[in-house]
Amino acid sequence: MDANNSTSQHYKIMEEISDGQLYCAEDVVKAGTGGCRDCSWCCEDMCDTIFLDPYDIYALQRGVGKEYKELIEENFIEVGLHNFVSMPHIMDRGNGCGFLTDNKRCSVHSFRPGICRLFPLGRYYHDDTFSYIMQTRGCRAQEHEAVKVRDWLGIEDLEKYEEYVLRWHRVIRKIADFMTKPAEPGVKPKIHELFLKSFYEAPYDPAKEFYSQIYERIDEWNNNEV
Repeated sequence: MDANNSTSQHYKIMEEISDGQLYCAEDVVKAGTGGCRDCSWCCEDMCDTIFLDPYDIYALQRGVGKEYKELIEENFIEVGLHNFVSMPHIMDRGNGCGFLTDNKRCSVHSFRPGICRLFPLGRYYHDDTFSYIMQTRGCRAQEHEAVKVRDWLGIEDLEKYEEYVLRWHRVIRKIADFMTKPAEPGVKPKIHELFLKSFYEAPYDPAKEFYSQIYERIDEWNNNEV
């Protein structure tokens, strides 16, 4: 497939799942859900799509006081395949996310995972950067209110976070590319194991800034040419 056909296909897919527009943090988009108005559908039915990156694990560790291993053992999260890469995602306990309260409200809302913060927005990666998109499928809200993307995300130091998102995406993309190619027996399972140990199982220091910790791990991973 040539570059023009590939680009055309990407935009076709984007138009199928979104309003077809690309947004930045300063743009205003109709993404507000009005506090979800007693709706918890996405928290109950989308658990296996809420994959967690290291920032999410760090935030949960600081917020609930549980490291990655404890979150696994207590059935808050489990490991699955996301774009050929082993990553943790929210575990469905049979009635949805384990962080839902009895009245179906989020108990970790102030430090919820990045995908939860985004929804119903999403990310569209292109030209070694990304834009935000407004997804038109999934959210059950009857109406969406206009809100600035930055305000909807509610992430401190958003520019730092967006730079991290890009660097993390490059790591994932590189591993995914490797996983789609032939390899010696046993190599791919070993990569999955090393990846989880390097970025998830080894605890982050909640008293220290996240970005310096993750970039040290990314640099080490890239230097090892895994």
